[in-house]
Amino acid sequence: MPQILVKLLAHLQADDLGMPELAALVAKDAGMTGKILTVANSSAYHRNGRQASLEQAMVALGTDMIKTLVISDSVFQTFNSFPNSGATDLRRFWKQSLGAAVLARELARRLAYAQPEEAYLAGLLHNVGRLALLATAPKEYALNFQARDDEALCAVEQRTLQITHAEAGAWLIERWQLDSFLADSVLYHHEPSARLEASPALVRIVRVAHVLSSHADDGAMVDEARALCGLAPDEPQALLDLAARQVEQTAIQLGIDLAGADDVPALPALAPLAAAPVDPVQQRLSEEVRNLVLVSEVGQAFARQQGESGLLDAMTRSARILFDFQNAAVLLENPTGQALVGAPTVNLQRLGEFAIPLASAGRAAGAVAEAALERRLAFVRRDGAGGRALGLPEEQLLRLLGCEALACVPLVAGARCLGVLVGGLQAWQLPACQKRERFLQAFGGQAGSALETALSERGHLRRQLAGVAEEYREASRRVVHEVNNPLSIIKNYLAILDGKLERQEPVGGELSILNEEIDRVGQLVGSLAEVAPRLDALGAVPTADVARVVDEVLRLFRTTGFAPANVELVATTADAGHVEGNPDILKQILVNLVKNAVEALGGGGGRIEIASRGHVNRERRLYLELVVSDNGPGLSREVLANLFSAVRSAKDGAHHGLGLSIVHGLVKKLNGHIDCRSGPSGTSFEILLPAHAGGAAPAALPARALGSV
Repeated sequence: MPQILVKLLAHLQADDLGMPELAALVAKDAGMTGKILTVANSSAYHRNGRQASLEQAMVALGTDMIKTLVISDSVFQTFNSFPNSGATDLRRFWKQSLGAAVLARELARRLAYAQPEEAYLAGLLHNVGRLALLATAPKEYALNFQARDDEALCAVEQRTLQITHAEAGAWLIERWQLDSFLADSVLYHHEPSARLEASPALVRIVRVAHVLSSHADDGAMVDEARALCGLAPDEPQALLDLAARQVEQTAIQLGIDLAGADDVPALPALAPLAAAPVDPVQQRLSEEVRNLVLVSEVGQAFARQQGESGLLDAMTRSARILFDFQNAAVLLENPTGQALVGAPTVNLQRLGEFAIPLASAGRAAGAVAEAALERRLAFVRRDGAGGRALGLPEEQLLRLLGCEALACVPLVAGARCLGVLVGGLQAWQLPACQKRERFLQAFGGQAGSALETALSERGHLRRQLAGVAEEYREASRRVVHEVNNPLSIIKNYLAILDGKLERQEPVGGELSILNEEIDRVGQLVGSLAEVAPRLDALGAVPTADVARVVDEVLRLFRTTGFAPANVELVATTADAGHVEGNPDILKQILVNLVKNAVEALGGGGGRIEIASRGHVNRERRLYLELVVSDNGPGLSREVLANLFSAVRSAKDGAHHGLGLSIVHGLVKKLNGHIDCRSGPSGTSFEILLPAHAGGAAPAALPARALGSV
């Protein structure tokens, strides 16, 4: 893959890509720089004088157009240089690919898919396997390169080359090692829509884009594809009209000549003479069966693991060592018992999005689901040998694990199956693995027992937390009831005190009683603290009401004179909600930042604002974003370079010194993130703090995700 495209895809997943960073990336490719400048100064974007610099040109284009140009031009540069591509008319191929790309991106936006540019790339590359086959087998494939893109073509490819263009394209993209379903979307774009109903969104998007770009005249196929993405009957035609305009515009900007592309005939696939049968591959012998006494040692190793994640890692690691699995994954039964859900690992984060239904009306269970339901081993081969047809979940697992066969080991504890461990094998390893069924079954039993213990401990902890919470509620109700008595006394004596003061009578006795009752209120409220430490001991996470803490901080500065009269203090945090963490720590963070802001403004006055920007999704975790900003003179580069370092300072620069090092440490203590932006118009500190589970973003306003440009 071109390096500029590799870096762009990485930046699309990041949260900090601005126009300067994007310009620096594009500037590394001279051809791409020239393309951006040419398009920016074309009649479509030319406004007020020539855009001389790359960054100015990119600002004129906007990030969406830049990403489209970078992705499209990188793909065209790479695949137009394939062997034998120069002797082949590629106009029709690229027009269909551009159409599928535009359609996929528009579908992604309508389905609220998080990465529309990833969908654009998937649509652009969905037929790249045809170029791969042309490069690899020009003699055998030259006639069929321009053939109609349908199931008949795939059948001819399979007979003549033992691989379809969908498989070839997916294989090629897999070499890029992306943490994405992009390769799957290429592999399954010829699958019937009925098989893809439960597939990831990107797979469904590319299937619909393929149908609309290549089979728009087949009403039945369009209706099936339309239902796959929940489109209205009139939406496919609107999408096609939009794609036609955008394809023409993109081709002009990239300098690609598509004139006459529709005149290139698309004939039915032609099957040459049958190829000679392939000699069977000799199977290699596996190592001797490992000593079954290892099962006992495995059980002890599982018992030593701390936490569920550590146990799952130990399971997959041990399985790979004992049974020579190339890779392994664990699927656990969900709380309702209706599905197996993937347990993500460091190398397979997308496994967390994978699920296999355990019960489906009118459909036979696949091998993995059958292993869980019947609590017995199951083996699967990619080529379907043994009479077992592959379901889509099994195909995806084969691709996820990068193997030719699967061993499905049920994790059994007593009469219950808690999940399935799926091990990846090459085809030649499968016979030897099948001979070790008793060993595999015993391993699954040990793993299942250890997993049941871990789940039981987690349930016990939850019950303890629930008991403590109930005890706290009961104590709170008692305190509220009892506090009413001294409060009533205080209220009455205040009325008496008011009358005596008006008559100038002695009030010593009343004041004494008031003091006693106030002390009693304090003791009653303080009794709640006797329950709170037990919650901390069990791992409960305290929460902070952001608006309340901000109000306390601003009241402190306004009433104590910390902020001069010519400094305006503003808060816009009324609907901020709660964050996880000690409110005292949050208060200390804000006090430090506001104090630094006051010092930055100096004696000239100014404005300091504490604002909530709502919820942010970063690395699959929900955060609340708080910003403390001022309109002071900003920070120098030298100060910014060591902003959060614990350095000695004589306050030569605003917002600089030990205080910010402490702030950085406190934010990290709350499992948050802090960044600083500074310029001539002021400085702002942006803080991300984990949002409390009870205060998530409302459904009508979904949390924005960091990582898009």
